Amino acid sequence: MTTCPPVRIVLADDERMVRSALRAILSAESDLEVVGEAATGAEAVSVVRELRPDVVLMDVRMPEIDGIRATEQILATLDDPPRIVVVTTFENDSYVYDALRAGAAGFLLKRSDADALVQAVRLVSHTDTLLFPSAVRALAAEHARAYPTPPPWVARLTGRESDVLRLMAQGLTNAEIARRMEVGPATVKSHVAAVLAKTGTRDRTQAVIAAYEAGFMNAR
Repeated sequence: MTTCPPVRIVLADDERMVRSALRAILSAESDLEVVGEAATGAEAVSVVRELRPDVVLMDVRMPEIDGIRATEQILATLDDPPRIVVVTTFENDSYVYDALRAGAAGFLLKRSDADALVQAVRLVSHTDTLLFPSAVRALAAEHARAYPTPPPWVARLTGRESDVLRLMAQGLTNAEIARRMEVGPATVKSHVAAVLAKTGTRDRTQAVIAAYEAGFMNAR
């Protein structure tokens, strides 16, 4: 029986106690491994470039450069970047929204319990499923900076691709979308790839943000 290597994680937070608490929770799981820590945004970029983790838990507000800029730099400079989850105190924070726009895979509240933390890390490391979809939708609806007119990609989506994007926003996996649409998983995977290409986004989270900003989610 082949054992998968543990998910490698970097913790970026300017508070030592927060990093220690996160490390204690994650290190208790046999399939998770904390390989590095950073106390500033600039240090986070350096540590991630050196260690190449699978997942980064990134505080939004840190010295030197904040979590948003750190996220942008990591995603822009690494060919195979890690999945970045923003860790925040306030879920409706505009900083969190900006981090999602910058490419973070999702966000997690600092008050989340241990089970939610572990589940979030496992989810983003093993799937492309939207992390906490209702929270992402609420944040997008509140903070989306709408275009004055729909961007060109809206008209380029086929009917099937439009349906897939709306189901992605609900947090459905490819398998769940396939069952809902009564098509094969390979067909859904192809539609998802087309949606990401046409919206010019990196992953499901960015695609949902783009959909709200374009007014797509309110149109039928």
